[in-house]
Parts: sequence; C-alpha cells; structure tokens
Amino acid sequence: MDLKSVIRTIPDYPKEGIMFRDITTLLTDARGFRRAVDEMVQPLAGAKIDKVAGIEARGFILGGAIAHQLSVGFVPIRKKGKLPYKTMGETYELEYGVDEVEIHIDAIEPGERVLLVDDLIATGGTAMAAIRLLERAGAQIELCAFVVDLPDLGGADKLRAAGKQITALIQFEGD
Repeated sequence: MDLKSVIRTIPDYPKEGIMFRDITTLLTDARGFRRAVDEMVQPLAGAKIDKVAGIEARGFILGGAIAHQLSVGFVPIRKKGKLPYKTMGETYELEYGVDEVEIHIDAIEPGERVLLVDDLIATGGTAMAAIRLLERAGAQIELCAFVVDLPDLGGADKLRAAGKQITALIQFEGD
C-alpha cells in the first residue's frame, strides 16, 4: 500500500497557492492507519520510550495509537488555554504573529525519554516549540516522528540542525 495514495491533497487551502496534505483520509482507511502507526513505531524497536507526546490535533490521534502500541503514557501538547490544570508553555513565531503550546506541569518526569509525534512537518515552528517545552520539563527527545515531510519548507532540516533525530513516512516535494 502506498500511503501517499490515501492522503488527500486540497489545493488552495487555507490560502491560494497552498497544497494542503490532509491525513484524515489516511485515518479513515483502516489498513493505511494501521500501517502508518506500525511504521512510526518500527524505528523504536529495542529503544526505551517512557512517553509519547503528540501535537494538537492530528498528533493526538497518531500519538495515542502509538502510545497504546508501546504501552506507555501519552502527553497532549495543546494550544494555549486548552488544558485544565497548571501548565507550562512555549511561544513560537507564526507568519503573522505568535502562538503558544502548553503541557501540564506534571506531564513529564525529569529524564523521561519521549517520542514526539505529529502528522506533518512543514516549517518546523510548532515542532521546535514542542521540543523546547518538553526539554524544559526535563524530557529527553528520542525521536520526532511524522507521517508527512514537506522538505522544501525546511522544518525537518531545522530539527536535525538542533540535533534531533527525525523520521517521516512520506515526502511531498514542492509544497
């Protein structure tokens, strides 16, 4: 099965000139979803992972399934103001403005080995903020795993330059 074949491309969303890679079609395809989760777990064979952290929102779906498969806990990384308990946050730059991601202050124990998961790596801004946040909480990031890499936008290279190991199941060039 070619995972690219079950990912929908929506032209000109959210704005003209953008080719949006929508993994919701992969999530609704039972074989595709299972294969994606299995392939995201595979590089961790023999590794000790304590937690999986998933970036809102599709990273929750993938991360939850991966955490279940690894028999470890799951840490949601949410947009500011969405978590009900005491939080710590990390801001990051957007094209027009700033945003912030948060985790609960007790989500990570110092020294825990964490797998960071999201559906897609584009410019890397959100992923880098998530990494900084998790590391401030005491996490050791073992791997950053994505379904899709948009290499022309440089996000995976940014994470590698920061010393992080990256895996992506597929790439879409030119977007």
